[in-house]
Amino acid sequence: MSRFRAVWQASLNATKKALTWNLEELMPPSERLIFNFNSKEELKKCHLYSDSEYGGLSSASLEITDAGNGLKGVFSGNLSLEVSEGSKWNITRSGFCGMRSKKFDGFIDLDAYDTIALKLKGDGRCYISTIYTENWVNSPGQLEDNSWQSFVFVPEDNWYIAKIPLSRYLPTWRGNVIDAKLEMNQSRILGMSLSVNAEGGIPGTRSGPGDFRVEIDWIKALRTR
Repeated sequence: MSRFRAVWQASLNATKKALTWNLEELMPPSERLIFNFNSKEELKKCHLYSDSEYGGLSSASLEITDAGNGLKGVFSGNLSLEVSEGSKWNITRSGFCGMRSKKFDGFIDLDAYDTIALKLKGDGRCYISTIYTENWVNSPGQLEDNSWQSFVFVPEDNWYIAKIPLSRYLPTWRGNVIDAKLEMNQSRILGMSLSVNAEGGIPGTRSGPGDFRVEIDWIKALRTR
């Protein structure tokens, strides 16, 4: 009887161990690389936008640089509150620039992750991280994507990993927060962007018109729980 119990216990332990291994294999990795800004080919996945499309005078560029620690992306430019004379656009504000990824080939599924991490080196300004998802909140059936935004403070002159819980991203409509309790569909993400405004942001950070510059190493999704 004791021999039978020993064999049974050994078999049970082996089964538990196998189940543990299977569960570990099913778990997604603790992090997922989304963008790695280390080549010109990678930068081709993004495009620039600014108020200049609507009569503003801000400008931006996205380039690759090597400061001795590997290739990095540099998003830089100048923020202006001025509007060009004779503009056909009746814009109410200017002073913004952004870089946005082209739409992914299909969707990326970040349902298993809870945090977005960005490795940045900046200028003390407050930037805006945006996630675009399939349109089912604002105007279902329309071409415009849903956008979810969170502020990112980028300290000056030092590399910094900003970690933003996905729960902190708020639904927005053309830059304004939607006053409703909504949940992001993390399994249907179409793209991302990083932008900067001359005004607004986190109190105490650098703001106003003038030059801006942020170096970007990578953007990842993290599973912290």
